[in-house]
Amino acid sequence: MNSISFSASANTEKFVGRDFVFSAINNFLHRYPKGYFTIVGVPGSGKSAILNQLVLQNSDIIYYNAQIPGKNRVEEFLTYVCTQLITKFQSLLNSENLDFDHYDSSVFSLLLQQISERLSLDSKLIIIIDGLDRVDIHSQAVGTNLFHLPRYLPNQVYFIFARRPYKKSHGGLLIEAPAQVLDLADFQRENREDVQEFIRNKRTAETQSSQRNIIDLIDEDEDNFMYVQQVLTAFSEGFYNQPENINSIPPDLESYYQQHWEKMQGDGLSDVAVNVLRVLTAGEMQPMSAFAISQVINEDVFDVMEVMEQWLEFLREFREGKEVKYQLYHHAFRLWLRECLSGIVQIKPGNKFPV
Repeated sequence: MNSISFSASANTEKFVGRDFVFSAINNFLHRYPKGYFTIVGVPGSGKSAILNQLVLQNSDIIYYNAQIPGKNRVEEFLTYVCTQLITKFQSLLNSENLDFDHYDSSVFSLLLQQISERLSLDSKLIIIIDGLDRVDIHSQAVGTNLFHLPRYLPNQVYFIFARRPYKKSHGGLLIEAPAQVLDLADFQRENREDVQEFIRNKRTAETQSSQRNIIDLIDEDEDNFMYVQQVLTAFSEGFYNQPENINSIPPDLESYYQQHWEKMQGDGLSDVAVNVLRVLTAGEMQPMSAFAISQVINEDVFDVMEVMEQWLEFLREFREGKEVKYQLYHHAFRLWLRECLSGIVQIKPGNKFPV
């Protein structure tokens, strides 16, 4: 593996922009001898596409997707990654130590150490994990790192993660190595520019004929790739040729929002959670602090904060001095949730709440 440098210049047909992300990753890889780099972003912000682009540019990268059903448990992760390390770097390993009864964290650390010791000076071992927030923490001992990731790293070993927003104190990792977090929310202008470029590249003759409707559905400040991609696909497939669909969201996008909604509900919504959601979906809701929301719904601010923390992956945070304000991550999702709350919403069989 030669010295690595990632670039948007190696674009695939379906990928555009994100230069600021590649620059940050390159700087990290060349500044530190090892470490953990995390990309944080709300649903649909393009995290997975970025990681896929990294893999396309270097076939020696170990890639693991914890979002795939059945792949979010520590046993599956260690078995897959250890097997990949042995396959890709067998020439660098001590063959006498490769006969394992099973793959655990000690085997994982041993493989990383052996590969590190034998890599050429300009080479790097990179392991990518998509969907770190999806890890089943119940599949491992309490207090251990997610997926039993090493607290200490040997030189020339790097991990790159993608995950949704999370409370930093609940990150699930205790590490003693260089680390950097890139939050896509801190690059709103760059995100919007990349989305606009994505729209220009994806627009077909069919969607051009409906440009007026596209502009109605995709605001110039739009920065959510999932939403834009689904709308453009719906246009190209004729979904918006039907008059009854002109103000609707595509079915696949609705299914995506439904998954969010089910996760937000969990085992059922408390009265406080329902009232918080009413505020978050009201009108053209501007970012509000937990305290302001508690005043509106006449609930204890700590109860409101507990709800907000549970929903953090679906929220945007805005900091004004020491005050933190919140807003649902995406306007179309907010409108969709408002529709859910406009009538009787079934949380789970036999348990309903009135709006």
